[in-house]
Amino acid sequence: MNKPTPACYQLPVASVNNIINQSVGPLKPVLIFDTDISPYSLLDCFDQPLRQSGRMLLHTDTSLELFGQSGRITAPLPKGAANFITDLPASPLKQALSDLSPLRRLLPCGSGQRQYATLSFTDDEEKTHCRVRLLFITAQEEQAAALALVQPIRGYDASLTAVQQQILDLGGEAFDSMALYGQLFPPQSAYAAKPKISIAHDASAFTAANQIIATHLPIARANEDGIVADYDTEFLHDYRVQLRKIRSVLSLFKGIYAEAQTASLKARFSAIMAPTGPLRDLDVYLLEKQAYYDLLPTELHQGLNTLYNALSEQRHTEHGKLARHLRSPAYQHEIAGLAACFEQAGNLPQGPNALLPAHEYASKLIWKRYRKVCKIASGLDAATPDTEIHALRIQCKKLRYLMEFFATIFPAGPFRKLFKSLKRLQANLGLFNDYSIQQIKLQEMLDALPDGRGNHKFQVAQSVGALIAVLHARQIKERSSIVKSFARFNSPETQDRFRALFQKPKVQAP
Repeated sequence: MNKPTPACYQLPVASVNNIINQSVGPLKPVLIFDTDISPYSLLDCFDQPLRQSGRMLLHTDTSLELFGQSGRITAPLPKGAANFITDLPASPLKQALSDLSPLRRLLPCGSGQRQYATLSFTDDEEKTHCRVRLLFITAQEEQAAALALVQPIRGYDASLTAVQQQILDLGGEAFDSMALYGQLFPPQSAYAAKPKISIAHDASAFTAANQIIATHLPIARANEDGIVADYDTEFLHDYRVQLRKIRSVLSLFKGIYAEAQTASLKARFSAIMAPTGPLRDLDVYLLEKQAYYDLLPTELHQGLNTLYNALSEQRHTEHGKLARHLRSPAYQHEIAGLAACFEQAGNLPQGPNALLPAHEYASKLIWKRYRKVCKIASGLDAATPDTEIHALRIQCKKLRYLMEFFATIFPAGPFRKLFKSLKRLQANLGLFNDYSIQQIKLQEMLDALPDGRGNHKFQVAQSVGALIAVLHARQIKERSSIVKSFARFNSPETQDRFRALFQKPKVQAP
């Protein structure tokens, strides 16, 4: 299949004069500057999905402009704030951005000025055969770039091809946002919430553990400013995920560090994570707001209004507490001290398993955790207590973390298939857990409402009672899905793959 011809090109700034002034065969260039110089902001989410996917989004005084190899899509600015994709009115631009997370805020990651000009290529009769919309763009640090948006005219395909070839001959290239970001905003670096950690096959378990923790701790810290600024809820979520993974290393990698050192590190990381819990709990329920409204009839919405007003007030208070904590000298000193531990990890006292080969150690850990998952799940049925299903979810999460940590030291193909199968099972377990926890938390939130709200508390009780009934029904349905999902996960083929990858063959006695 042939690749589509680009409609948007990047031009070397040094070649712009040649492109503007050189004829294309018999066609003469005519340049008209059709906009004034005006400011722009470059937008992307914190994890830079636009940059990573080859696109660039500009915010101007009047519009949003999305650039990619296929050209440009524009939309007028909405009347209200355009912080999230969900804030945008329906349009081709919103559709083009539909792959972005609705939970991630669009943030400015650069600014400068831009100006448009139209370059027309005309024949001797002054008929236009092709147009090129030129965008001249500068960044604050006096970096400059130029883009060419080729606009074909019906009936002049040969002229279009000739113009495109001239752009290429003069050094133009298909639009490449990574190169353009690097040219305009050189200090920018990509954020990866799920880093690939390349552990050497012959590394020791001690080296592997240090490498994993040393990778995840800076990622956690990269979210601190976003949490304090309260840009979006994913900053806190990612921060907690990174710390949870660090704590899982300390819990699962037994015997890597000296016993007293392990206990100290676990306590310190737990203490750092503890203040984040109340705000994250509130975020989860506020994110479920629309889903809860959709579950209930309109006559029960008033109770939800009262409940969510109270939750919003609590969230404001809890965010202030956490922001002050993250800015405090005590927190900054402690997190810096933990980071220093793993920047000079050779100073950490080692445990009895520290020098085991990472591959051998990882195989034992993963195989042991897989067997625990199978043991718990093999007895699942309609009567299995919720506590056992929650225990299964926790074991699956630990298994997934182990597999993520050591992914690079096992064969990629078989490993990916196992990981994909595990993720499907985890999805069902996650929903079951969400339905269960939401019922408990909703009741707790109802109990915590002050009695002084009069009739409002009765309305909230009606709404919460109805929600709990719906969530309970969904939880029961999800239980049967877990049984089916585990049956797929525990197929003979999956068992053979786990055994082949992670179980060391037993040596037969002579």
